Amino acid sequence: MRLYDTLSGEKRDFTPRSDEVTMYVCGPNLYGPCHIGHALSYLFFDVLRRYLEYKGHRVRQVQNFTDIEDRIIQVAQDDGTTIGALAEQYIARFLEEMTALGVQPAHEYPRATDYIDRMIQIIADLIERGHAYEVEGDVYFRVRGFESYGRLSRRPMEEMRAGSRIEIDPRKEDPMDFALWKVSKEGEPSWPTPWGPGRPGWHIECTAMSLSLLGDQIDIHGGGQDVIFPHHENEIAQSETYTGLSPFVRFWVHNGLLRLSEDDTEKMSRHVGNIISCRDALAQHSPDTLRLYFFSSHYRSPLTYSEEGVAAADRALERLRNALRPAPEGETGDSVDADAFRDRFTSAMDDDLNTPQAVAALFDLAREINRQREAGRSVSSAQATLRQLASVLGLTLSDPADDERKDAHPFIDLLVETRSRLRAERNFQLGDSIRDQLDELGVTLEDSPDGTKWRFKSLR
Repeated sequence: MRLYDTLSGEKRDFTPRSDEVTMYVCGPNLYGPCHIGHALSYLFFDVLRRYLEYKGHRVRQVQNFTDIEDRIIQVAQDDGTTIGALAEQYIARFLEEMTALGVQPAHEYPRATDYIDRMIQIIADLIERGHAYEVEGDVYFRVRGFESYGRLSRRPMEEMRAGSRIEIDPRKEDPMDFALWKVSKEGEPSWPTPWGPGRPGWHIECTAMSLSLLGDQIDIHGGGQDVIFPHHENEIAQSETYTGLSPFVRFWVHNGLLRLSEDDTEKMSRHVGNIISCRDALAQHSPDTLRLYFFSSHYRSPLTYSEEGVAAADRALERLRNALRPAPEGETGDSVDADAFRDRFTSAMDDDLNTPQAVAALFDLAREINRQREAGRSVSSAQATLRQLASVLGLTLSDPADDERKDAHPFIDLLVETRSRLRAERNFQLGDSIRDQLDELGVTLEDSPDGTKWRFKSLR
């Protein structure tokens, strides 16, 4: 398996440091609900984990919750609540939506505020060794003391300074130095430290949590391309300086960003307001539909969200579902070389998780299953392969409306049996009338020498 590593800028053979793959994924900032841009990222890392496990690896995944940050504080103040209450609200909603999307839960969901003591200990060590300095209660990391700063984003220091939105602070030794700790303003949460009360900067939280839960060096660190700089760049600097070990992360994996239209130059973002919430998306589309839509594009490519594209994915899903319809009974052996399609699927996924090619292999397998079944041949083994490979992408291939329609199954069975009896009695007119009425109700009948089978049409 080869994965693209942002730091080296190339695909490299993936081998974990031990018998357990350690993976840290940057989680949501809890000042508002998640949107489908977040969903795209978490769905991709869900598939990365699923595929690693499919390949036989044991994975330990950590995903943090940022529950102390400028926007959280501001929203909590505006809403007349606390950052803790706000965090609880959006953590519950996040977990509910990720469950609905079929995202496997991380093994740990640490909150930044639970790791304040570790942050303070790391910062104190960096100050003591001259890698950070305190100014009036604020603490800054000395960027120029870390010689390889900028290697992740591959931009020279001066270019990063010119293109950044760093607030000019005359107290800094260098404009690029970033905050490890901040003095709390009046009414803001604060914690006691040797340099005075305050709260952590954004970047130090992930260092504290990843070191505490996964060790000094980890296999995979993931997030969207928007956090390569400055967040992940700063994580490398402070983590490697603190531990003295390099690399901090063996594979930096970043997904492309989602936007609402070709004319929209901004990524989907809550503070910009150009979003579709996960809740709204799930109200309109099944998890399988959203997964298929996202995975039809390579994870490192930018994606423009399109309702037409989502609708096309939903229609395409029906082809996969149809391939799982019951096969003819009484046949022995299997007429489909499922191993060839499995090889295509794994070859695509081994190549930096090329899900578009993996999805294409699924559809080609489904097409061959349908062709062989229509010829009256057995396809049960190939169907099992289709289910297994689809599950690697988190696709259930179940009709989301099936559960709502189960009560109708006995009545449909009775009508189909009645129609068969009428046809045997050569009462074709009445038999056709039953078929037509079932068709209007969304039920398709399929006659064969083995009898009549029925299925629901897609409701979408």
